[in-house]
Amino acid sequence: MTARGARRGRRTPAAWVLPLLVLVTLASIAALYVRGDLNPILCDGPCAPQYVTPPEGLATQSPDPDEAATVGSGPIDAGALAAAVAGPLQSEALGGRTSLVAVDVRDGAVLIDDAEGAQIPASTTKLLTAVAVLQEWGPDARFETTVVRDGQRLVLVGGGDPYLTDTKSKGSSVERADLATLAAATAKQVGRGPVTLGYDVSLFVGPAVSPAWEEGYVGGVVAPVSPLWVDRGRVGAGRSTDPAADAARRFAELLQARGVEVTGTPTQTEASGTTIATVRSAPLSRIVEQFLADSDNEVAEVLLRQAAIKAGEPGSFAGGAAVVAQVLADAGVDTAGLVINDGSGLSRKNRISARTLAETMAEVSETPRLGSILSGLPVGGFSGTLEDRYVQSGQARGLVRAKTGTLTGVHALAGVVTLSGGRPVAFALMSDDTEGVNPFVTQAALDRVVAAMADCACGA
Repeated sequence: MTARGARRGRRTPAAWVLPLLVLVTLASIAALYVRGDLNPILCDGPCAPQYVTPPEGLATQSPDPDEAATVGSGPIDAGALAAAVAGPLQSEALGGRTSLVAVDVRDGAVLIDDAEGAQIPASTTKLLTAVAVLQEWGPDARFETTVVRDGQRLVLVGGGDPYLTDTKSKGSSVERADLATLAAATAKQVGRGPVTLGYDVSLFVGPAVSPAWEEGYVGGVVAPVSPLWVDRGRVGAGRSTDPAADAARRFAELLQARGVEVTGTPTQTEASGTTIATVRSAPLSRIVEQFLADSDNEVAEVLLRQAAIKAGEPGSFAGGAAVVAQVLADAGVDTAGLVINDGSGLSRKNRISARTLAETMAEVSETPRLGSILSGLPVGGFSGTLEDRYVQSGQARGLVRAKTGTLTGVHALAGVVTLSGGRPVAFALMSDDTEGVNPFVTQAALDRVVAAMADCACGA
């Protein structure tokens, strides 16, 4: 990432019959694909989100070439943009403490700076986590889960793959490494055993649960953070209290199903010996897309630690927070008031300013290395946590790409909105004093502010 300030004879009838038949066949297949009729074949059931066709009613237009040539040719009228949002910002549903910062993606100019200082960011914190881990590792990085052998002793080593699962699943929205594949590869190396099994979680250090989390979060909305788990530590509707031990026990079962005799109970240890089997995660770019679309708390905490480790810091809450701050500072982002206690935004002690979020999103928009952040963000009226929002907001449907943030009394949106003139504007809208207000009413008020920006040509 760089600081913003530093900145391609005729044919016989028989000759064309075959190509024509090919074209007709391809057109028929395309029609079946668009209607979803091929889903049972392609995905062995319902297809994952990236294969779903856009809903009917999402307006698309073919731009006039003359108009397209003028998009972005002039400066955005900051005064007109401020006037467009002035009315919606007065809504009582936004509470007594609301901030809005808007930044021109093209040149970094601040268009609106109506900020109340650093505020509780909730899940918009995940944007900073995504920036840090992508900057440190790059979009093509993969995380490995391995088995190390020392004689008849096997150790399952957690490599911080946030989407590791127990068995391969078809139609998953993101490629997932699985313990069943790892067990099959291991069984080929060790035969029938007997073996003992341990597990190594030394990649991460420090507390697995943030002291800044509300009591009751663990087991309900987040699992203890671990470099080794299955299905993000989830057990039914709840969370495991010891996800690494559960993963090791499941691996033992999978080895036994392959005919390997495993004696005793898996115990925590540190690995030494020879690596005999490995499975690798999806590329980091796909992981980032998925966790932002789902606003996944567990994945966020793993990625925070991965960022820290790659930067040479301890794989902990504190190590990750330090790297987030450094990455933003290196990019020239204003970090005044920044306080990070976790990677997910569950902590009510986190503080991020709207200026920090808006400038971060402007940088994301101009940095190819960070492209999966934009592609992973929910789209207003179409996907993720914004699927049911902006549906009635005129031009804003399909023009808002943003991360939501919600805690009791806290609501935030940060992302990119396309003005009616075609220019992208990075923005952050935060309201953290809305206790007692129906949260859906507050969400609607936030959406009206952003929709007003989308409806503004603003001289662009």
